[in-house]
Amino acid sequence: MALPILYSLRNCPYAMRARIAIFKSQQPVLLRDVVLTNKPAEMILASAKATVPILVLEREGELSDEPSCETSDEMGRGRPAAITNKVIDESFDIMLWALNNADPDNLLHRVDIDDASHEVRANDTLSEMITLITDFDVEFKTRLEAYKCAKRYHEDNLNDCRQACEQYIQVLETRLAQHDYLFSARESLADIALLPFIRQFARIERQWYLQSPYPNLQKWLNRYLQSPMFTKVMAKHPLWLESRADVLFVGK
Repeated sequence: MALPILYSLRNCPYAMRARIAIFKSQQPVLLRDVVLTNKPAEMILASAKATVPILVLEREGELSDEPSCETSDEMGRGRPAAITNKVIDESFDIMLWALNNADPDNLLHRVDIDDASHEVRANDTLSEMITLITDFDVEFKTRLEAYKCAKRYHEDNLNDCRQACEQYIQVLETRLAQHDYLFSARESLADIALLPFIRQFARIERQWYLQSPYPNLQKWLNRYLQSPMFTKVMAKHPLWLESRADVLFVGK
């Protein structure tokens, strides 16, 4: 059976978190690195959105005329239809697809016992994770883009833009003051979903960030950035249009 194909862009935060989830699930895929200024025809055929990440669960020649998933990463949140379609073109849905296939690190915080109370708590935790991720995808991401633009174009509202982001950063700092990861002492879906965007935040005003009152967030981020997992997920590969060679991407 042919492996799924993942169209990806190395530094895109949405593509990054899709790769992290796939790596964590140990689900092998064929990776195709692209640039959005020169999109492969195969990628456009797979999804009319034509933005990364796109996961093709069947080879292009086998695709039907069925529509692809939701139209924006800010909208749907794990709708069942996205998981059963032959193409998944939302990063969060790709994460759920990967971890529903295999979750060796228990990132979804499921509990492998029959006790009903444990099952309820596990479902509640997943719901809380999805709510937090949605808040950051919809609200924080908008403020993050404004912050990036203010820095890039030397706008006079830089401090205001940063402070708007800090309202959300403080939420994470408070959580991380209680345990090493966002929901417990164990890593979760929320950690890997938010990681790429917090990385972006930390890079906008590097010196300010290093002196900021968020030591727990800094420790959390550094743990990821210095990990072998992150090095492998961020490895640079030849552009697929130049080589036409698929890269086997799988976690270990």
